[in-house]
Amino acid sequence: MPDLHSDSTASNTDIRSRQRWMGVLARAAENELEMHWAAHGQGAEYDVLREPESGLVMVRGRAGGNGQRFNLGEMTVTRCSVRLGDGTVGHAYVAGRDRRRAELAAAFDALLQTPSRHEDIQSRVIAPLATKYLAARTERSRKAAATKVDFFTLVRGEDE
Repeated sequence: MPDLHSDSTASNTDIRSRQRWMGVLARAAENELEMHWAAHGQGAEYDVLREPESGLVMVRGRAGGNGQRFNLGEMTVTRCSVRLGDGTVGHAYVAGRDRRRAELAAAFDALLQTPSRHEDIQSRVIAPLATKYLAARTERSRKAAATKVDFFTLVRGEDE
């Protein structure tokens, strides 16, 4: 898969795929990424182009999910960029100040852009992490739904 930032002819499917796997990598815990790197990252040497560095970004929201945008607040993120021996560049932004997590996520991003490693990393790393994230999200939604309160109005007889 080409580097999507430098190839202006990249399809929307490629972009959405990369957004999906980068989102999964950004949500993964450091110990999960370390475990997968030890199992599936062997032989992948990389140079750090941009050392992991932390900073603040403005988080924006929308009222009701589709209303007017507003600045919600700031959050800390750590970013990192790496280059594999074949020249493929990987990037990562992760919430918080975990430098190693950002570096590993960037390395996996680069590997996922390598055609010879893409399917293996996709099936052995991204799919299990995505499944775990989805299960945790479903559980949180289930717990939140259990506390939902429905409000309704009774019609009084004399109003008719």
